[in-house]
Amino acid sequence: MATFYKRDEKADEILQTLKEQINLHDGILKREHLKALGIDYRRVLDFVETKDLVRIRNGYYTDTLDRFQEESLIHALFPDAVLCMESALFVHGYIKERPFAWNLAVDKNTSKSRFVLDYPKVIPYYTEEQSLLIGQTEIQYEGIDFKIYDKERVICDCLKYEAKMDRAIYREALLSYINDENKNIANLMAYARERKVVKKVQNIIGVWL
Repeated sequence: MATFYKRDEKADEILQTLKEQINLHDGILKREHLKALGIDYRRVLDFVETKDLVRIRNGYYTDTLDRFQEESLIHALFPDAVLCMESALFVHGYIKERPFAWNLAVDKNTSKSRFVLDYPKVIPYYTEEQSLLIGQTEIQYEGIDFKIYDKERVICDCLKYEAKMDRAIYREALLSYINDENKNIANLMAYARERKVVKKVQNIIGVWL
């Protein structure tokens, strides 16, 4: 990539301003911030080339990825997403091994380009707006408030997408739910009807209840 601007005193002043803005906005500089500051977007491209800034994804920049734990980066990039499937199972304590990617439920109309990331790895689940709200709650994880599906919704989704899951993870999740003293069977059956897995709940989990 060609450098758009020569490095000069002006560039150093702009870089300092950008870093101040990064600190003010939880470590992330968005393209909309540049517009508000009246800074040419090409300046950022130049700073990325010289490694003064890091491109997280299109329109999102920071000064160093070291300032982020994965959790805070996911929360900053996808505040509208809901932790689901393996990610939700892990946060709920239903599986022991941390998933290799973040599983996020999002509105089906969400742009797919949002999830083109080198880091962290994200697997989106595009969901109808009505289904997106079923069993949605909040949880604090690593000091951050995340949207997440509750245990019963996650188990229903595991049953629904059984064929796509690792068998060991699937079994571990179901056994964890069966042994959970705080499970809510009324909610499980309500979600099962919504997710169309009533027979699976009755045949696979019902015999243990």
